[in-house]
Amino acid sequence: MDTLISVIIPVYKVERFLRKCLDSVIRQTYKQLEILLVDDGSPDNCGAICDEYAKKDERITVIHKENGGLSSARNVALDVAKGDYLMFVDSDDWVEPDFCKVALEMVQRENVLVASFGLNDIHYEKDGSNFKKVPQATRNARTIDASEAI
Repeated sequence: MDTLISVIIPVYKVERFLRKCLDSVIRQTYKQLEILLVDDGSPDNCGAICDEYAKKDERITVIHKENGGLSSARNVALDVAKGDYLMFVDSDDWVEPDFCKVALEMVQRENVLVASFGLNDIHYEKDGSNFKKVPQATRNARTIDASEAI
């Protein structure tokens, strides 16, 4: 498959979670990715972490900008994205290794424009060392048509 997926990750004050997020994206089983990291003026070390990852993986492009909020960060990435499909990943989340592959297969098989995925709600201890999944927050992956998405 030569289909390019642009993965857009807005980044702001998530230093504690960012590496786990980025590792989960760069280790996808589907490799045709353009990974756009938008450092939205984060006051912590997020910008440096983004630059570090860009040096290790040529698929990563980092955009540094003044803080403008989540929508502003996503819109900046949309202006430069080259992918046939777009994916949005929050920088304090991580994705399963086959996330991109499954999403692409779903939208192509069902000939739809939007796929929505479930989640597990994770709660961290104050020291950040332990977490527990909250299964009642889990939702199923599904595709939706354009009118339902609106």
